[in-house]
Amino acid sequence: MEKQSQKKPVSILGIPFENTNQEQFESLLKQRIDHHKNTFVVTANPEIVMYARQNRPYETLIKRADYIIADGIGIIIGAKLLKDPLQERIAGYDLFVSLLEWGSQNHKSAYFVGAKTEVINKLREVVAQKYAGLKIAGTHNGYFGDDRNIINDIRRTQPDMIFVATGYPKQEEFIDKNRQTTDGLWMGIGGSFDVLTGTVKRAPGSWQKMHLEWLYRVVKEPSRISRLSVLPKYLIAVLKERLSGN
Repeated sequence: MEKQSQKKPVSILGIPFENTNQEQFESLLKQRIDHHKNTFVVTANPEIVMYARQNRPYETLIKRADYIIADGIGIIIGAKLLKDPLQERIAGYDLFVSLLEWGSQNHKSAYFVGAKTEVINKLREVVAQKYAGLKIAGTHNGYFGDDRNIINDIRRTQPDMIFVATGYPKQEEFIDKNRQTTDGLWMGIGGSFDVLTGTVKRAPGSWQKMHLEWLYRVVKEPSRISRLSVLPKYLIAVLKERLSGN
């Protein structure tokens, strides 16, 4: 499959990240959507990188994606530690919202898979109100075993963009398995539906500027604190990679 990038990808613990910025990457995605090119985007943070190290089938799977972008300040720090810096972080949520806006302006269609039933129902309302020009091809909550009904619906509606917000690894596994159903953008975006609907509050701008969104989420959701243990392990692994020169 054709692959375009502004610069050579930066490898962090074996995962190749696109060395680009949001403006350039958005432009690339919009061109591919306009030309009906099948595109799989992984929005990866340190948790995903470390999970991939422990789960080789998942690592192989995400490497089949067309693009892996740095969704997390830890990825940016890791690249600096390896003395191969990335241009900037591309937050999956920001990319998601920007594509919805563009889709509305250009009368594109989108399908949404993920979150709880009440959240996905609210998402329909929010998208219809905020992005009136965007056609909602369909929605489905993130709680499913058999995905055939969802895939049949996607095949029938042929959306330009499919956003999957079931969290890793399920969202990437779903996309990898089903992406040939229709040509368009397939992107995993974690908890973005919860944020867009206001179910979960995003960190204030000041926290975002200081790259402390992760800390804000832990403060608001103390149950997430165990996930912080991944960060030091990730940084140690990156430093070992730097020292080994691999």
